[in-house]
Amino acid sequence: MGLFSRNTGDAGSDTEPAPKVVKTDEEWRAQLSPAEYQVLRQAGTERPFTGEYTDEKRTGVYRCRACGSELFRSETKFESHCGWPSFFTPLAGEAVIERTDTTMGMARTEVLCANCHSHLGHVFAGEGYGTPTDLRYCINSVSLTLEPGE
Repeated sequence: MGLFSRNTGDAGSDTEPAPKVVKTDEEWRAQLSPAEYQVLRQAGTERPFTGEYTDEKRTGVYRCRACGSELFRSETKFESHCGWPSFFTPLAGEAVIERTDTTMGMARTEVLCANCHSHLGHVFAGEGYGTPTDLRYCINSVSLTLEPGE
């Protein structure tokens, strides 16, 4: 699987809550595959149309691959044709946190797991998505695990 990588620095600031799951870099490396580590801990990105959940149709709950927290429900997944799994809303409450990402010469909104501050992807706003929120949470498959539902 091809990945792009960038490092956004340390998660956590005066405006975002501290992660509940805290591990050393060595502990994350031991737990995660190299591809998972690059995306989840170094804010990398899968190449489009390569992730295991891009075309996934099963029902269930998508969890953070790093800590297991529930993030998205399959009912909010939609076909955006962008190359990554897309959702129009995360689970209610504080499942994810968002922060400004100014890498790549533009301002985007990065999405992280609220529990462990692992990088998930980005969220984009725009009319034309045909969703109730006009949002597209563009998430890396390698950041997720699907717990199939009934």
